[in-house]
Amino acid sequence: MSTTDAGIAAITLTEAELDRYVTHAPTRGLLSGAGLPADTGLLTFSPLRRHGLRTLADAADGPFRVAAELRDRLVIGELLSPAGMKRESILLDGGTGELTTAYLFDPSRPRPFAPSLDTLLRFAAVTEELAGLRGRFASLAGQYGPGTVAEATRRLLSLFEEGAGGEVPPYWKAAALIRPLALVAGPGTTSGLTLDVPARILDQEFGHGRVTRFEEVDFPATLTHEPTRRFLRETGLPEAAVLFHADTDIPLPTLREYVTEECSGGHPIGELPAHADHLIRLGHLVEHNSLVLDGRTGAVLTFSEPEGTLHPLNTDVSTLAFTLWLLHHERTIDEHLGHELTTAAYDQLAAVMIHILSAVDPTGTAPGTDWHYWTELFQDEAGGVL
Repeated sequence: MSTTDAGIAAITLTEAELDRYVTHAPTRGLLSGAGLPADTGLLTFSPLRRHGLRTLADAADGPFRVAAELRDRLVIGELLSPAGMKRESILLDGGTGELTTAYLFDPSRPRPFAPSLDTLLRFAAVTEELAGLRGRFASLAGQYGPGTVAEATRRLLSLFEEGAGGEVPPYWKAAALIRPLALVAGPGTTSGLTLDVPARILDQEFGHGRVTRFEEVDFPATLTHEPTRRFLRETGLPEAAVLFHADTDIPLPTLREYVTEECSGGHPIGELPAHADHLIRLGHLVEHNSLVLDGRTGAVLTFSEPEGTLHPLNTDVSTLAFTLWLLHHERTIDEHLGHELTTAAYDQLAAVMIHILSAVDPTGTAPGTDWHYWTELFQDEAGGVL
């Protein structure tokens, strides 16, 4: 095995290294010629550098756990996943050149991934073009909204369908349908927040009359962050969304007012934070979690009522609105597909959702964030959040 100089390291294999394992001529030519990049934005082939070519039977916990028809597949890489998620391995059929994915701790059910290595690299490259709005997506730079999302999806899905003969594997279908959703709202150049979220986007998604827009009389005096006040007045938040219900019956209370007036005689409440008068309760999440914002900075947090603990949730109300929109829209897409995404590749879908959210709002990956509500919930397949 050899690599190029540091910087752009291509992993190549010698003919002798390939002889035992790979008989598919185009795959042999690629691996012994141009080679594979060590990493892309989505994949890493660095296991080849560390271990060389090895069969699934050798890489898994034991050959007895691997079905006979899978034992000779070659472990050549991994899907890059958000921190805390297990990595799925990329498997090569040395006779046909086809690629599948599976977890080494449970390799019994491999999932289709790409018809060839060349196709896989092209799929990864165009997905990175979308992320950077360059190449075939350069014309979309600076454009945002549902129309831009639809056009980006159309282009990416068309490229995948062409490369996969019309049968797009779940991983790439999720990439085509979900990754462009990050383009629904642009940077906050006018709102003073992270994103400029047009009010019509929430109206279209949740329905007219189902988005709450607050009035000045609804705000406590400690809500002094003007961009947040303006957003809540003009754009608003959905009354009800996946996991979230807004407080709409009374003026927005501070956390101290909420605990004092609304929780007497209810479930136990942990100790309030010292700045509870500056925390404004917007609504509630599941499992006795209040959604609050810091009236001074506009930061959005979760307050665990039984434990009395605060955790960062979103940078501000604009990224909160985006998150609620993202969750709702993903469900709409999956229902339209007959729940194909969640049944065929829930973990892969969760990774894409976490990637999108962290790209728009890095709260969940910020230094010092040891627990993040959305990240935990996205990964909860048993809870069926997605």
